[in-house]
Order: sequence, then C-alpha cells, then structure tokens
Amino acid sequence: MTDTTPHGMLPDRAVLRVSGAEARAFLQGLVTQDVIGLVPGVPRWSGLLTPQGKALFDFMLWADGDDVLIDCEAAQGDALMRRLSMYRLRRPVTIARDPAMAVHWALDEPGQSRDPRLPTLGYRWLAPADGQDVSAAWRRHRLSLQVFEGVAELGQDQTLWLEANAEALNGVDFTKGCYIGQENTARMHYRSKVNRRLVAVPLAQADSKRQRLALVAYGVSIEHRRVEDMVTLALPDWLSAAITAPAEG
Repeated sequence: MTDTTPHGMLPDRAVLRVSGAEARAFLQGLVTQDVIGLVPGVPRWSGLLTPQGKALFDFMLWADGDDVLIDCEAAQGDALMRRLSMYRLRRPVTIARDPAMAVHWALDEPGQSRDPRLPTLGYRWLAPADGQDVSAAWRRHRLSLQVFEGVAELGQDQTLWLEANAEALNGVDFTKGCYIGQENTARMHYRSKVNRRLVAVPLAQADSKRQRLALVAYGVSIEHRRVEDMVTLALPDWLSAAITAPAEG
C-alpha cells in the first residue's frame, strides 16, 4: 500500500439502523449471519441473497443495544432499505439511515474491532464523521488480499454467495436456520460444490470472457473463474486453502 498507516473515514459507506421490538428476529430470517447472537464490538459480515443464493447486497452487522446497525454501501443504502421493507409486513420494525454514524477504518487501531473477514484487513468502527477519506487506501489493501465487496465487485443477482468466498470469510452461519437463499447455499457447502469463485488477477492476465470488473487504477481485473483455473495463480493463503478444502462428511 502507498499509505503505511491509513486511518480515517469510508465516506462511500452508510449506516442504517434497524430498530423495534422485533428488529433482530426480523433480520434473522433474512440474512446469512446470526443476528440474535450479535454483540457490541463484534461485527459480522453478512449478505441478503436471492432465493437462489445469489448476492444482492453485502454489509456489516453491528449491535447497538437491541438495535442492529447495518454498515453498507452508501450508494445502495436506499435500495437495501426498500428491499428489507418488502419483508417487514406488519412487524414493529423501523428501517432508516443513521446520519449520526459514519464508518471508519484503520490498518492498525488497537481498541477497535477487527474486520471479521480477515484479521489482516485491519480495524473498523462506527463513530461520528471525522477524519480523512481513506477509501482508496482501503480498497487497494482489500483487493490485495482478494476480498471483494459491493455491487460493482460482487455483481447483483450474478454471483452465488459462496462464490464470493463468503464461507472462508465468515460471511455465513450454517447453524442459524432459515434465511433467503439458505437451501442452495447450504447444499453447495455440504456437497463442496463451489466450482467457481471471484478472484483478482493483474490486468495483463485478464480474461475478457471471465471479467466482471476492470479496475485500471488498482491494476487488477476481478473475474469469475473456475476453481481449477485458479490453482496456478498467486493467491493468499486463506484463498488457496479455501479452493483446496476437502468436502465435508
């Protein structure tokens, strides 16, 4: 990374607050992570999927008393609220932006929460807006670790959640019970049928047929490749382990 100690805000993120007597129970039946057991200071990366198990939105879940805070893409905040509201029906649940909160990130900030996907991603926390914009440094660091997020990188209704490496990155709880897309996601997990995954390769090695997104400023092409085509790539240890893991049972 160009910055050795980046520390500041991610202004391309927004915070939604889900509140009300049934806020946690409401989310529990929708998203890939356990919401009932969410505790302060320990965020969880989660997704809202299609019934087929494809990613629509990804986000961090944070506990704030009985409320749940959703740390999501700012550009997708309204769309996510609309999607969640489709399932609310008559539940006593409120979904709204929380303008008092902003998302912060630092590569090294003891006392804050580690990113739940990988310890090497650094630290993030929610607090009032303050500090410099470090979103470019954050993205460069994240991509260097082969971690993808957001509609531009994951696609919307294009990539199966486990193809986004969600299992290896702690983005799904296989013991929590039902949620949207759970059936296909669980089947892929237990049968070890993740045949394709997202991966970033240098632009010079880009394959236009597999490319999802070319990021010229970062020198990478995000692609949807078959696992057998990834084994010769220079991958971080966590991803190498994920693509070679044996089937369960």
